[in-house]
Amino acid sequence: MIVTSRAGAPAGDLQIASTVADVLARRAALERPPVSLAIPDAVALGVAAMFRSSTPSGQVLDRFLRTGSAEADALIEAARTEQAYASPEGHAALYCLIGWVRARLHRQTAAASTAV
Repeated sequence: MIVTSRAGAPAGDLQIASTVADVLARRAALERPPVSLAIPDAVALGVAAMFRSSTPSGQVLDRFLRTGSAEADALIEAARTEQAYASPEGHAALYCLIGWVRARLHRQTAAASTAV
């Protein structure tokens, strides 16, 4: 399934760091956080910008950054691959990107089931 960002531009490093910390803190405060508790679209693009590269996983992130859309499974796999090489802060940002993809999938699935 294709996931799409509606943001026009990626968030900057400071906004990424503060939003990731906020989302993780809010999720940690809940026993069962909802799937919908995720980073905003601009931050998702910003995380992709931080990890784009010439590697296969980096190319997936670069394509997502440039086009604003990506195949959900490929984007999750790319983020997981990059987590293996990331700093703790980068790992957390990629974790939040994966959460953003899952939130988008959840929203699209819910919309499709109500349309039927």
